[in-house]
Amino acid sequence: MADAPSAASNKAVTSVYNDVKEYYGKTLKKTSDLKSNACVPSAKPVPAYVRKVIAEIHPDVVAKYYGCGLVVPECLEGCRVLDLGCGSGWDCYMLSQLVGEKGHVTGIDMTEDQLEVARKYIDYHVQRFGYKKPNVNFVQGYIEALAEAGLVEKSYDIIISNCVVNLSPDKTSVLREAYRVLKDGGELYFSDVYSDARIPEDLKANKVLWGECLSGALWWEDLIRLAEEVGFCKPRLVTASIITVGNKELEKLLGDYKFVSATYRLFKLPKGSEKKSCLVMYNGEITGAEESFEFDAQYTFKVDTEMEVDGVVASILNNSRFSEEFTFQLQGLNTSGSGGCWAKPKAVSVNPFELFQQLGSASVTPSTGGCCGDQQSCCK
Repeated sequence: MADAPSAASNKAVTSVYNDVKEYYGKTLKKTSDLKSNACVPSAKPVPAYVRKVIAEIHPDVVAKYYGCGLVVPECLEGCRVLDLGCGSGWDCYMLSQLVGEKGHVTGIDMTEDQLEVARKYIDYHVQRFGYKKPNVNFVQGYIEALAEAGLVEKSYDIIISNCVVNLSPDKTSVLREAYRVLKDGGELYFSDVYSDARIPEDLKANKVLWGECLSGALWWEDLIRLAEEVGFCKPRLVTASIITVGNKELEKLLGDYKFVSATYRLFKLPKGSEKKSCLVMYNGEITGAEESFEFDAQYTFKVDTEMEVDGVVASILNNSRFSEEFTFQLQGLNTSGSGGCWAKPKAVSVNPFELFQQLGSASVTPSTGGCCGDQQSCCK
């Protein structure tokens, strides 16, 4: 059994770790054991290429899937991916097909019972996918202490997390460690539960509310602040879906607090990278996005159509794995004139609760984002 991270050795933090291990290792046997609707179905159909890879995952792995989103970032071929809080390995085995034999997926989790399921089916999936050797491995450890688990600085192209950060007693350390192990230009693409205000300590102490991914939820404004303090550029909101708890006893305890399931993209840009607005043109070569690429709630790039992007997005696209997918007019825009015939980004709220109200979940949930896919309920 892995020891709790040294930076988080106080009794309260250790108690949270033990409670979460108990809840997800012993209390929950399958998704139907969850006591709330903290996870909601995707507002859009799951793309065919994603449905195909999901169908290849062993039923025992699927049965212990507790995620709150369908976390499928684009351009995965050949990438090194890390899954924070991998649980039974559902996301890892899905993504292992998308990165291909030359890519690799590492899953890390602190719960022995979940990892036992994940590791049990490594050989099964190698044969199922037609690979010569595994491109997946699973590490026991804490997402707040990736260094202690042996994960090396600047070693991953992409980090995903599916309804796990809310379960951590130290969100700042999670983000800091994610930033450390990402390569320059790398991305943390994750789905989680957020609240409309800071949750008080008495609710945080409720084991069921915490285990159901509710009382440990970050206030969405705190996510923005913490991410930028760690070094990420401002989080890009991808999806937003309002959560209904669906349990009268838990609703009474929670009172007026509201929750949303949201997917964000956080990028680690190289130090000193230029941030200048420009025009970009999408080439249409991303799998599953041949006609248009929904980068986030604000930016949808249509193939062979020039679009104006702000300086931060221009830097993200130019310094990340997406650089080969776009043509850049890097000299910037002349904004003194009457504008141009290029496409403009949507004017959307950065507040996920307002975004849901403003656009409706169906119009803001990209085909590779959103929650749960074909699962009835989930929360890892």
